[in-house]
Amino acid sequence: MRDKKVLFMAQAAMIAALYVALTYVFAPISFSEIQVRIAEALTILPVFTPAAIPGLFIGCLLGNIMGGALVPDILLGSLATLIGAFFTWKLRKANPFLAPVPPIVANTLIVPFVLKYAYGVDLPIPFMMLTVGAGEVLSCGVLGMLLYFALKKNSEKIFRTACY
Repeated sequence: MRDKKVLFMAQAAMIAALYVALTYVFAPISFSEIQVRIAEALTILPVFTPAAIPGLFIGCLLGNIMGGALVPDILLGSLATLIGAFFTWKLRKANPFLAPVPPIVANTLIVPFVLKYAYGVDLPIPFMMLTVGAGEVLSCGVLGMLLYFALKKNSEKIFRTACY
């Protein structure tokens, strides 16, 4: 039992670190009203391990802090990623093409309001929903699904856990 907890925490920590690293490396395109956060491709990982849920949340939280985000963005942006990751995990046994939908929807609905009210971006919220949504489709939908198919074959070896 202890080994499962250690493995769970190690997976969560590695996912968080990878999310932070990707956010930091791709910082120029990870923030603003037109963004493609490459790290969001990792939101596919709850299909393979529930450890991805806290890992993605903590990674997004730290990535936003390191990226100089304002407090509402740190909290609400991270919450959007948490919601997306949780519902991706809930859909893990459904059609894999549904897995990217929760993070796309959560970020599309939440982030534009953060941009408008925390940062004062003077663009219409529906327009920012379109731009943030398009970035999420690219990162979660396209890159996330590429990651899914790359990991699917060897997921048992990579995510050797019985956390479900």
